[in-house]
Amino acid sequence: MKKQDVFDNYDKYILGTYTRVPYIFIKGKGSILTDIDGKTYLDFFPGWGVNNVGHCHPKVMSGVRDQIGKLMFVANNLHHLHQAKLSKEIISHAFPGKVFFCNSGAEATEGAIKFAHAYGKGDRFEIITMLNSFHGRTMGAISATGQTKYQEGFAPLVPGFKHVPFNDLDALKKTITDKTIAIMLEPVQGEGGINIASKEYIQAIRKICDEKDILLIFDEVQTGMGRTGEMFAFKHYGVTPDLMTLAKSLGGGLPIGALVVKDKLTGVLKPGMHASTFGGGPVICKASLGVFKAIKSENMLKNAKVMGAYLVEKLLELKQKFNCILEIRGLGLMIGVELSLEGKTLVEECMKNGLIINCTQGKVLRIMPALNVNKKQIDKAIRILDKAFEATISK
Repeated sequence: MKKQDVFDNYDKYILGTYTRVPYIFIKGKGSILTDIDGKTYLDFFPGWGVNNVGHCHPKVMSGVRDQIGKLMFVANNLHHLHQAKLSKEIISHAFPGKVFFCNSGAEATEGAIKFAHAYGKGDRFEIITMLNSFHGRTMGAISATGQTKYQEGFAPLVPGFKHVPFNDLDALKKTITDKTIAIMLEPVQGEGGINIASKEYIQAIRKICDEKDILLIFDEVQTGMGRTGEMFAFKHYGVTPDLMTLAKSLGGGLPIGALVVKDKLTGVLKPGMHASTFGGGPVICKASLGVFKAIKSENMLKNAKVMGAYLVEKLLELKQKFNCILEIRGLGLMIGVELSLEGKTLVEECMKNGLIINCTQGKVLRIMPALNVNKKQIDKAIRILDKAFEATISK
């Protein structure tokens, strides 16, 4: 199939729900993507964080190859080896509890919402989330999301959600009522612009939740699996959530989601109250086990901290050169560069020169390379960014 055939088929047969760029990729390895013309790109935003261990990591691929010829699917009223192994692996890195498997972050969010309602027993049902948050695209998830742009055109939304400013404890306290059942937030807001929750803020919320029997839900769909330099971002804060949602990088490129529930709460959902047909299938669980193996065997958590600090250092050098860079913030390898100008042209310039990054909130460059990124790749990315800033400013 030729390039134009691909573009024509997309236009003719695929719903236009994405703003796509005119590039066609056919191969990925580590932090390198190759397009249909053979040009290579340094991927510093691998699938919104899906490929934390890089594209087609050998440990993920070997797990898939081994499993796909043995058993691809088995219903969840039966058992299989790899769901048992994966649940234990997740819990060993998280907190004592149990796991529900699904297929995406939005599904995990829906599971958390249903769980909270079940815990409230019809008397308490209000869930407080944060402005500029993002929790997925289903009706429950967009209702939880604190950004009106994702909600427009879908009224009426699911009732019971209240949104408050991020990192504003006083606003949160004023919003809690006797109907409040849960507080849900991302430790680092991704779509919101790489906004990082303060330790004092998170610890104060944990205390409030304990005092008022309110569930604390952490959305770690983007921050989980080593992105911030810890396996899960809650470990930076000295607290443990009651529920945690995972997805994206958990599958190493294949679709999986998970809801992790603290031990004392595991009896809330009874058999028949929640399900996901394809959740936690044999192939995807084997792939996910490969992700854990890759992170541990290659010491990626340490690398995320070291390379994250190095990347921020290099970005700060760019900040000294270009006054349109207002702020650089991040945790591990989840980094945002806030600008005084729109970032769209910068992203396009980077793409032309072989670097894939993202812009969110109009003016925040989002940079999230694979956890095994090295200095040579970072230096190359910085050179391309430097060139992109020069080209953008001169226009």
